[in-house]
Amino acid sequence: WWFQQGLSFLPSALVIWTSAAFIFSYITAVTLHHIDPALPYISDTGTLAPEKCLFGAMLNIAAVLCIATIYVRYKQVHALSPEENVIIKLNKAGLVLGILSCLGLSVVANFQKTALFAAHVSGAVLTFGMGSLYMFVQTILSYQMQPKIHGKQVFWIRLLLVIWCGVSAFSMLTCSSILHSGNFGTDLEQKLHWNPEDKGYVLHMITTAAEWSMSFSFFGFFLTYIRDFQKISLRVEANLHGLTLYDTAPCPINSERTRLLSRDI
Repeated sequence: WWFQQGLSFLPSALVIWTSAAFIFSYITAVTLHHIDPALPYISDTGTLAPEKCLFGAMLNIAAVLCIATIYVRYKQVHALSPEENVIIKLNKAGLVLGILSCLGLSVVANFQKTALFAAHVSGAVLTFGMGSLYMFVQTILSYQMQPKIHGKQVFWIRLLLVIWCGVSAFSMLTCSSILHSGNFGTDLEQKLHWNPEDKGYVLHMITTAAEWSMSFSFFGFFLTYIRDFQKISLRVEANLHGLTLYDTAPCPINSERTRLLSRDI
């Protein structure tokens, strides 16, 4: 099966699991009338109990899956372009940006906006900001590695996804800034229910739609890794330095190498 080839299950599991986190918390929050069904903020679906427990736990696992996916991509690019200085620097930058984005995702999951708004916003900035830069860096890498390593089709798909992400981010930041700086009421960050008659309702809807759109662009980008990950596997190597845990004499036993998560392709 395609998901059994290499490590292609990693980006697939990341997208499916994160989508499930959003869907399950959304259904729970709407069922309990904690939020409005029409385009709430993603974090609103995990603000109140019990959905915040589910939201936090599942997004923490999603952050781990994301780190694993980003690390595998880093090792793959490093192995394919060992002597390209530009690619090496971009690859390291992408790794750092990706890890920061995953850290932000964990912060968003565990610090609700109604409890610690500053921490929640900081996590959202890390998630979306560093995540967008990560996508941009990976798109540049795809361009630098074609045509010998990467196909042009993959580059163009990733470029379109980055543009999609950029348009969504610009719309979200613009409307959110106008909403919070204008005369549209106080304590907007605590507000979970919006009516069409409320001031700033249209700006609110545009902001939330842009946030969901940005998330979908992230999902699409990680799905483009599936084909790349089908051609890679990881191994763990154990080097024995003694016959026991306390013996420092040279060990005559050969080192052990075992597959990590996948069979060789």
